[in-house]
Amino acid sequence: MKEFKGRIVAPGTVSAPAVVSHGGLNTLASFQKALQFGDKKATCGDQNNPDLYGKQMAGKALCLPRTIGSTTGGLVLYCACSMKRQPACMLFSEPIDSLAAAGAVLADVWLDDVSMPVIDSLGEEFLNYVKDDMTITVKEDGTVVVE
Repeated sequence: MKEFKGRIVAPGTVSAPAVVSHGGLNTLASFQKALQFGDKKATCGDQNNPDLYGKQMAGKALCLPRTIGSTTGGLVLYCACSMKRQPACMLFSEPIDSLAAAGAVLADVWLDDVSMPVIDSLGEEFLNYVKDDMTITVKEDGTVVVE
């Protein structure tokens, strides 16, 4: 077990199994099947992300360095939350970009029955330590416990 402390972008507490990407998450490509074709598991559709391609993201602790790609990224995250196809939480090793942050914050503020805690700046050691299916617990103070 190891603990990491990050910055809270969207508050909340949760425990979920990890799914890990060592490359940037192209939000639109990754969530497109979930938003357009009804994939409730939010199976990653980004063929350029070998760590996540074909893996379920809904209900998982999505561990990643950063998001990349389209300026629609924030809207995609907000829509995934509004359709209940969001990750259990998003955990960034690097500082979050403004587009992804906007989507997470708007979902937190505008959607009453949805939770997707987002913590950033967890550091490179976090991303090197965490592996798929490890249990992640996010605490209210921004502490992330990896077991």
